[in-house]
Formats: sequence, structure tokens, C-alpha cells
Amino acid sequence: MSGPVPDKGTEPSVVFATLLARCPRCGKGKLFGGFLKIAPACKACGLDFSYLEAGDGPAIFVILIVGAIVSGGALIVEVAYQPPYWVHALIWGPAILILSLGLLRPLKAGLIVLQYKHRAEEGRLEKIGRAHV
Repeated sequence: MSGPVPDKGTEPSVVFATLLARCPRCGKGKLFGGFLKIAPACKACGLDFSYLEAGDGPAIFVILIVGAIVSGGALIVEVAYQPPYWVHALIWGPAILILSLGLLRPLKAGLIVLQYKHRAEEGRLEKIGRAHV
């Protein structure tokens, strides 16, 4: 971590930093440099984002959430209205695309902000005195 460290009371809330995709330390700089690419560092406070990585977590959550919404919705529509299959494709195809793209960025931001707030990092067995397995 580089740059001036703000007081603990000035850090933004997890919800604020997640929904606006802001720096988890100062709340001013942008977290993303592209749609899903993490910026190299915060332009406001200088926090290095290189160690922050959400991995496959956001994609897994998106798959589960969108899958539940779409399969549940398709089942309800099928039982209630029994439309032809092309109507299902017309409704649920765009729904999958919109929900997936709409949820991926906020979920990735949320996991990264939580990683910073809880000081999560890769586990190291040497730190806790365990022998290599």
C-alpha cells in the first residue's frame, strides 16, 4: 500500500465503495480502469490495487443468481401462460445477457472492497508454523 493513509473514520462504507466502484481506502478514486479491469492504483490516494484480486468469485455468484432468476422465471411463465419456445428465447435470452453484465461489475467490486476491508490475502503456511505437506 502506498500513498497517504487516511484515518480509519474517513474510509468509505463497503456499500458506497461497492456500488460506485470507488477506492476502498479513500472512496474518491476509481476502482476499475475498464469495464472489468482493475485500475493499477487509486489516482486520489495512491493505493496500489495490484494485490487485490477477486478471482472467479464474481462469475460464480453471477451464474448462481442469474440461473436462479432465469430458471425460476421461465418455469413460472411456462406454467402460467404456456407460450411457444421462441417466446421463451425472446424473453430469457436478453434477460441472461442483461442480468449477467449488470451484476458482474458490482459483484467484482464488492468482493474486492471486502478483501481490502478484511485485509484478506493469500494463505501462507509458513506464517502459522506448519510444515510443508
